[in-house]
Amino acid sequence: MSRKGNNTAGILAGLLAGAAAGVILGMLYAPEEGKETRKKIKTKANDLKDQAKNKYGEVSEKVKDQYGNISSTFKETASSVAHTVKDGYDKYKDQIVSKTADLAKDVEAELNDLKNK
Repeated sequence: MSRKGNNTAGILAGLLAGAAAGVILGMLYAPEEGKETRKKIKTKANDLKDQAKNKYGEVSEKVKDQYGNISSTFKETASSVAHTVKDGYDKYKDQIVSKTADLAKDVEAELNDLKNK
């Protein structure tokens, strides 16, 4: 029995020593792997950052182009509407002035008639 107890104690001591050696070896190799992992993460993060900057630049250019197109179209449309309104005004200006003058004379005549009554 004591031999069996010594055998069990030896196995247990061997397991503990193996586990300790595993932990120590893991700690010794982990910093290198950790450095490599951090390096890969940093590289990937930089790649993603560069891709994001490129996409931002592309989208920004597209937005600027669309803004320029919309702005140009709006200016052309506004100019066209302004010309149409001006042409309409010029076309009917004399008629409007004449009708307004006639209406003013009629109102003045009616007022005079009311004063005389």
